[in-house]
Amino acid sequence: MKIIPTKLLVSTLYILLSFLVVNAVSLSTNKQKPLPQPLVFADQRLAIVYPVIQNFKSIITSDPLGITKSWVGSDVCKYRGFYCDHPPDNQSAIALASIDFNGFQLGAPTLDGFLDQLPDIALFHANSNNFTGTISSSIAKLPYLYELDISNNKFYGPFPSAVLGMNGLTFLDIRFNFFSGSVPPQIFTQNLDYLFINNNDFRQKLPDNLGSSHILCLTLANNKFIGPIPRSIAKVLSSVTEVLLLNNELTGCLPYEIGLLKEAVVFDVGNNRLTGPLPFSLVCLDKVEQLNFAGNSFYGMVPEVVCELEYLVNFSLSNNYLTNVGPICRSLIERGVLDVRNNCIPYLPNQRSIAECVAFFAQPRFCPHMWSYTYIPCMFPGFSSSASFIPQVAPTP
Repeated sequence: MKIIPTKLLVSTLYILLSFLVVNAVSLSTNKQKPLPQPLVFADQRLAIVYPVIQNFKSIITSDPLGITKSWVGSDVCKYRGFYCDHPPDNQSAIALASIDFNGFQLGAPTLDGFLDQLPDIALFHANSNNFTGTISSSIAKLPYLYELDISNNKFYGPFPSAVLGMNGLTFLDIRFNFFSGSVPPQIFTQNLDYLFINNNDFRQKLPDNLGSSHILCLTLANNKFIGPIPRSIAKVLSSVTEVLLLNNELTGCLPYEIGLLKEAVVFDVGNNRLTGPLPFSLVCLDKVEQLNFAGNSFYGMVPEVVCELEYLVNFSLSNNYLTNVGPICRSLIERGVLDVRNNCIPYLPNQRSIAECVAFFAQPRFCPHMWSYTYIPCMFPGFSSSASFIPQVAPTP
């Protein structure tokens, strides 16, 4: 009988013992490892949006502030940027009511499948991020959405027409994106309080008949709007406090009806291609603080009555072809309120050259309804009592 060497026997026993120990440890570890527990949500409505949020998280391409690190677990209401409240249809329920991603610098190729899948959302604020793509038409089905701010992102395509007919929407901010084409005229008649569409690439005429509206703040600046400012402007914007039309391609003469914007605090049409005299009706803007007509081709006199406006703190007329400034307006120049640099006003510093002014006035200049430029459709201190019968809408010349 062959005798097994002692050294080989010991080695074999050591290997068997090691195998048994490893398996015992493995079994012990498996027994101690807890099984995944199902997520428990405070409300079924939160359970519905949880996978929507997680799917959106999976397509986030940049998160320099580490925002999405908090988007874990069943307590959606504690996720950074997410806020819960009682939905309008059930005051005992808890739902995702608002999102505030402002300044988070998140990047994602689309909001489709996210925003449009949040059935109880009322406010969605996401300015200053790097979101892109187009806006899904499905957002029209969100019954409670009343504030939508996607400004300062990289969205593109046509105007997001899904917002048309969203009767609950009161605040729309799509500025500083790459939307293009035309703006549906219906948006101006919708029940919006605030409409910000500046700094896009919209190109069209301002609608001649904007209808009725109660917009409080309208910014159309830094686009490519063309054509004249319609005479119906006072009808649609009668309650507007800020009218921002600067940096477009507007042409023609100012209608006197801009003097009927009685709530206006800011009126800015700087850097367009407007021309003609400044209407005396501007004196009716008795709440205005800022007037900007710089960078156009206005000519004639600066109306003295406008320089008497009580709250006026900034009146910019630079880079035009104005020729006359009275003593009241000169006092505003001295106080730094009125800027008339680079015009054609004799004996004032920093004016255009004589040759430049002569070349401008060598071309015929004419505006329709010339009679209307000295027309004042309101009462103001020092004005004759004949103003009492002046109508509030444009009369037939």
